[in-house]
Amino acid sequence: MSTGRDDDALSWDGDDDPTLVAPRRERRAEASAPRDAEPVALPEGFAAVGRGSAEVGRIEADGSVVMPGDPAPMSSAVLVTLGIIAGVFLLFTVGWIVGGSRLQGTADFLVSAVGYRFAFWLAVAAPALWFLTVYLLTRTAKSWVRVVWLVAGLALLVPWPFIMVGAVGQ
Repeated sequence: MSTGRDDDALSWDGDDDPTLVAPRRERRAEASAPRDAEPVALPEGFAAVGRGSAEVGRIEADGSVVMPGDPAPMSSAVLVTLGIIAGVFLLFTVGWIVGGSRLQGTADFLVSAVGYRFAFWLAVAAPALWFLTVYLLTRTAKSWVRVVWLVAGLALLVPWPFIMVGAVGQ
């Protein structure tokens, strides 16, 4: 008894050759099977609609593919702004060290030495902690949101002991 392809109406000698194209029913099964292919991306000016359109990326002018979950790279202006703000935070750290160490003798009359040391090192670490926290928490936010939070930190963490007692206050 014959089975499989021998029952076909047209059977030719050599049909079992593995180099031949697969029969239609096998091709249909392969086409309906899920594939692990490259993600779909459209060039600028085209929009995906319908089911699965949220997973469609876009092709940039330089040929790179940007998928929806990928974070957008920062522009040069934002990078320069972040560098300047980071430098100001570093200067604030130095200002807290200089201003806070000059206030130590005066602060001994108001608070305990342990309390002063704890507050001193917390104030020294505050600019770096603020910068790192804002940078990590605003990874997926717009660039202007990150800059606004960093500027708010600049206004909040001004080293007042340095300004009042440090080089300016003397």
